Amino acid sequence: MKYFLVMILMLKLVVVSSHDYGDALTKSILFFEGQRSGKLPPNQRVTWRKDSALRDGLEFGVDLVGGYYDAGDNVKFSFPMAFTTTMLSWSVLEFGKDMGSDLPYAMDSIRWATDYLLKATSVPGFVFAQVGDPYADHFCWERPEDMDTPRTPYAVSKQFPGSEVSAEIAAALAASSMVFKPLDGGYSARLLKRARMVFEFADTYRGSYNDSLGRWVCPFYCSYSGYEFVLSTGNGSSSSNMFINYADKFVCSVLPESPSLLVSYSRGGLLFKSGGSNIQHSTALSFLLIVYSNYLNQYKHILHCGNVVASPSRLLQLAKTQVDYILGSNPLGMSYMVGYGKNFPQRIHHRGSSLPSMANYPQAIGCAKGKQYFQSNNPNPNLLIGAVVGGPDFNDSYADSRPDFVYSEPTTYINAPLVGLLAYFKSHPN
Repeated sequence: MKYFLVMILMLKLVVVSSHDYGDALTKSILFFEGQRSGKLPPNQRVTWRKDSALRDGLEFGVDLVGGYYDAGDNVKFSFPMAFTTTMLSWSVLEFGKDMGSDLPYAMDSIRWATDYLLKATSVPGFVFAQVGDPYADHFCWERPEDMDTPRTPYAVSKQFPGSEVSAEIAAALAASSMVFKPLDGGYSARLLKRARMVFEFADTYRGSYNDSLGRWVCPFYCSYSGYEFVLSTGNGSSSSNMFINYADKFVCSVLPESPSLLVSYSRGGLLFKSGGSNIQHSTALSFLLIVYSNYLNQYKHILHCGNVVASPSRLLQLAKTQVDYILGSNPLGMSYMVGYGKNFPQRIHHRGSSLPSMANYPQAIGCAKGKQYFQSNNPNPNLLIGAVVGGPDFNDSYADSRPDFVYSEPTTYINAPLVGLLAYFKSHPN
């Protein structure tokens, strides 16, 4: 009965919603420009951001300038950056044809990451997993342009392996090589060659980066599921069947009416899993639903969850309710994307957004002085357009509080799957 009521409410929200998916798509991609680290390009559109972290890696004789800050802090974590890159690449591969004029910007967002990941894997036998001391960084509230906390690089190696982060980087490089192949064959080949090298490193020197770098990567981005290398040998069809079986079980685990449901839904219809930044689960799982619905249609595959048939249209409908909820079709009537709609978060947990811009306050704002802006109840002075925050609690409530980072912090890995979702619904609004 509980999930029947949730489904009814979700359907009602879809009926009354009317969203500009194209506008949301443009803004979701723009967000990544606000997360850039390094020397910003002349065509930078988020103009309140300036150059930052231009000496990363210098003290160790390696160039680690560039890449993305993963969230509202100023540390560069390769694990979420690689996942973000993989999802952006997958979004372009699946739905690039639906992106229109936003496609070049999506490509730019991928290349900003891959240029960095090539640097992070440029020293044979090492993979740089992080730049910046997270404890010192999280103690301060500083603009990335001002930060004076240690920019220590942390790497996994043959002696101290990190298969999870290395394999995730390999996946990102391989996926992005497919994106660039039609337009830049040389760059694509370079990405693929590096992907093979990094994957071989991850596979040959097996070990968890929790053991090698746990002191610095946990609790920020621990590996919770470990690593497993699944290599196809022998019969290719049996390998395919194994993955299809996994995919079927996944769909049945998130479908509200399924007897094998493993996630929860708020009364307003938002998908919930344990852990912070909950909307990351909603965007990532919805992306997979869209992709798998296309597979079901293409191969006429019928999916049964017990006595429930999970049709392609049902998967699309469920994904759309999640996207619409994020954009404002929810009990609060609130968009969780900054700059989209009339009612959106004003006090996001993000250093650059919450501190005065360099243009308005060119003097350095030190670690201690920045905390007054963190504690202020004033709206952030710089809009990080397109940023999607962690979202409401399970009761569909949102306090719009900067200190409540579990709910108010945006991340690259929340936005990355949403890019593909918005591109799809831009072309398939109904």
